[in-house]
Amino acid sequence: MWNLQTALAILWTLCFLSSISGYKNGKVEKSCASMMPEHHSQPNTTASPYTLTVNTSQFSPGDNIRVVLSGSEHFEGFLIQARDATNPDGPAIGSFKLVDPDISQGLTCNSIEGSAVSHTSNAKKTEIQLIWKAPSNAPPTVQFLATVLAHYKIFWLKLPGPVISQGDVTPAPPRSTTDMSTNSANTAILPQPFTSVGCGKSKSCLIDPVGCNPSVDTNCFFLSYSALGQTVSFELSGPAQGYVSFALSKDEWMGDDDAYLCINDKGRVTVEAAHTTGRTYPEISSESVLTDVGWRVSDGVIQCKFSRSIYTPQDPFRFSLNNSYYLFVAHGSAEYGMIHRHTRQPLISSHHRIITGPPEILTGSQSPLLMKCHGALMLIAWMLAGSTGKLMAAYFKPDWPEQTLFGQKIWFQSVCYCGVVLYCSLAGAHPYLGCTVMILTFCQPIMAAFRPAPDSSRRWIFNWLHWGVGNAAEIIAVVSMFFGIKQQSLLLPYPWTTGVLSAFVVWTIVLKLVLKLHKNGVIIKGLFIVAILAVFVLGNSAFCISLLASIGDV
Repeated sequence: MWNLQTALAILWTLCFLSSISGYKNGKVEKSCASMMPEHHSQPNTTASPYTLTVNTSQFSPGDNIRVVLSGSEHFEGFLIQARDATNPDGPAIGSFKLVDPDISQGLTCNSIEGSAVSHTSNAKKTEIQLIWKAPSNAPPTVQFLATVLAHYKIFWLKLPGPVISQGDVTPAPPRSTTDMSTNSANTAILPQPFTSVGCGKSKSCLIDPVGCNPSVDTNCFFLSYSALGQTVSFELSGPAQGYVSFALSKDEWMGDDDAYLCINDKGRVTVEAAHTTGRTYPEISSESVLTDVGWRVSDGVIQCKFSRSIYTPQDPFRFSLNNSYYLFVAHGSAEYGMIHRHTRQPLISSHHRIITGPPEILTGSQSPLLMKCHGALMLIAWMLAGSTGKLMAAYFKPDWPEQTLFGQKIWFQSVCYCGVVLYCSLAGAHPYLGCTVMILTFCQPIMAAFRPAPDSSRRWIFNWLHWGVGNAAEIIAVVSMFFGIKQQSLLLPYPWTTGVLSAFVVWTIVLKLVLKLHKNGVIIKGLFIVAILAVFVLGNSAFCISLLASIGDV
C-alpha cells in the first residue's frame, strides 16, 4: 500500500533544506557568474553579521593567501570567489586550496578548477578558512566576494571582502556589485477572501469538502480558474501551516508536472511556478511567467492568486493551458520559505479537464479508487481468507481427515488458497512489512510440498518451521494492517477504525484459546466445533465489513 500511495503523492515534496541554488550539497556551479541563490527571494539588505578577512594586503603571482569567512551568527551555505577589483561582476580568478574538506569544496567556475568554494552540507558553521593561490595572469587588484546564507531565504549577496594589490600598485576603489533581482512578480495583498460564488458559471472550481465556500469556511480547499483572452487567472486557498500548491498533471501520477506554490514565510506569501521531476524538491522556474499576483493570510488560511499566459514559450516547463490535465491540490509545512513533504494525500480531480474549457464544478478525491480497492482486498485477505484458512488448517484437520477437493485435502486447500492466492497478490504493496509477509507466506506451501512423511524422524523440523513461519507471517500482517489503516491515501476515521481492528485481534485470540481448549479435550465435542467456526467467520465478517464501509465512505 505504501509505495502505491507515494507514487500518487510524490510531488512536490521531499524535504530539502537547500542552500545556494537550492542544493544543500553545495554543487552550485550554475551560480558561478551571479553568485545569486536561485531561491526567488531578495537578498538581505541589512547589516551583515559576516566578514571576509585576508592575511595580507599585497601579493605576487603564485603567492598563497589565507582567506577567512566568519560571523557572529551561524550560517548554512556560502559561495566565495576572488575577482578583479575593478570588475566585480567579471569572472572568478585564481584557485583555492581547502583547509577543511569536510565543510568546504572547490568548484569549477570560468573553466578554472577550484576558482570558487562552497559548502558541502547545510550544517551550521561560524567560520571557513581557505588558501587562495594568485594566478600568473592576476589583475593588479583583486577583491574577495562571498554570498552567505543563514537560511534558505535569508542571505547576503556578494559581501565585499578586502582588496589586495600586486607590489606597489595603489588599490583602486572597488566598484559596487550589480544589484541582483529575482524574477518574481510584483505582489499585492488581497483585500478579501475568495468566494465560490460563480463556480460553474464564470469560473471552474475544484472544492473540498464539496460545496464549501472559502469566504466563510476556514477548512475549505479551493482552486478556481477562468480564461480571458490569452490569459488564465487562478485562485488557490486552503488551511495550511506553510504552503498550499496545485499542479497540472498529464496523468494521475506525480512527476513531470507544472506546479504552482504559495508559500507562507512569516506572514508573507511568495507565489512561484515550479516543475516536478519525481521524488525531488520542485525546481523553481527561473522565468517570470506570473502576473497580477496577490495573496492573503488570515485565520490559518493561505490564499493567493495569479495570472499566466496560455502559452509561455520562454519557459518550456509551463504547460499549454489549451490542453487537458488532472489537477492536484496539496498543502504542508514550510520553514524559511522552504516547503516540506506534505503529510496528507493531495486532492486529485476525478477527470482531466481543458483549462480553457467552459466553466464547470469539478469533483475530486484524496482517496484514489485504486487505494480503496487495495485496502479492501487486503482486509478481506487477512481478516477473512487468511485467518479462516489458518484456523481450519490448525484446528479442523481432524474433522476432515480424508475429504478431498480437486485432488487435494480440504484443510490443505483452505490455507493454501486463502492464505496465498488472495494475500500474496497484494502484500507486496507494503515495501517492508508487506514484502516480509509475502515471502513468509510463499514459504509455507513450498515447505509443505517438500515436507517429510508424518512418521519421518525429520518431521519435527518441518513442524517447527511451519508453525514459526505461519505465526510470524500472521503477526507481521496484523502490524502491517495497523499501519495500513493509517495511510493518508485512505483517510479512515481515527481512532474508530483502530478500535475495530483491535477488537478483531482480541476476538481472534479469544476464539483460538477456546479452540485450543477444545483440541485438548477440555470442551465437549459435537456441534460445538461447527458453531465455533460459524461464529468465527461471522464475527470476522462483521469486523471486516465495518472497515470496508469506512473505506467506501472516504
